[in-house]
Amino acid sequence: MQEPVHSCTRQEQHTSCWVSIMSCLLLALLYMGSLYVWWSTLPRDHPRVIKRRCVSVVLVSVVSPAFVKMWMHGADITVDESLWELMGVRLKGFIPASILPLILTTFFYLGPLVQSALDNPDGFTGELQSALDVQTWRLCVQDAEWLRNQVVAPMTEELVFRGAMLPMLVPCTGTTAVIFIAPLFFAVTHFHHIIEQLHLGKDSVGAIFLGAGVQFLYTTVFGVFAAFIFLRTGHIVGPVLCHSFCNSQGLPDISSALNHPQRSAVLFCYLTGVLLFLVVLFPLTDPFLYGARPVCSLAASHALEC
Repeated sequence: MQEPVHSCTRQEQHTSCWVSIMSCLLLALLYMGSLYVWWSTLPRDHPRVIKRRCVSVVLVSVVSPAFVKMWMHGADITVDESLWELMGVRLKGFIPASILPLILTTFFYLGPLVQSALDNPDGFTGELQSALDVQTWRLCVQDAEWLRNQVVAPMTEELVFRGAMLPMLVPCTGTTAVIFIAPLFFAVTHFHHIIEQLHLGKDSVGAIFLGAGVQFLYTTVFGVFAAFIFLRTGHIVGPVLCHSFCNSQGLPDISSALNHPQRSAVLFCYLTGVLLFLVVLFPLTDPFLYGARPVCSLAASHALEC
């Protein structure tokens, strides 16, 4: 008599997984498609294109909670927490969630940061003064490209690809697998750059696809890290700030480090930074520091991330 019950349960879980995956896919396509509502022959870094696209992705991020709400209805999911708390927008644990993941990311970039300071004629003092200079920040907030890379993209992408998608996938995949599955939606949407580069025709087809492959790799790696931070802290603010910081730094330039006049010191800092990152990865994301994480209530069983 038990066999029909198990069969029914498996069927319901299978249907729920398809609802989750299709909801995430639709949301990812909506985010990417919104960039092309304002079709233009102008390059993507033109201020007019940037402003229009920022409006589009902000609108998509605003409606993303509705996707989660519809998914909850379609998958028959009920939770005690509010929708915004489920998506990582909450007050409890906000301060450590804003600071500790960013410190963790800074450790990873210790090598590039030291290298930049060594290349600055004024050294570490010059780097610090530049970071705190009011005039520099005033110029940044007036620059459309800076606002896109440091503010709009991190906020909208994290809200959509972490805040909205992770809760929808956790009941289906669990808290461990989702860390590696969810970033694929995030990484694949970056392939739209291929269309723009082919349209501009500045590089060869091979170079364009090679660049897209590299971008897919590092956006996937960052997506894994951001998903891990989201699950461990239950906050969206940490992934947003880490995303913004990583955008400001770019990929570590290993080749320039190998050719640096002070190569030994620079490489030592690169290695030290990575080791520090690995050593403090779990302590700085200890769930005890952030309180109960609503997204973990969706998991069938709590793994290390929860």
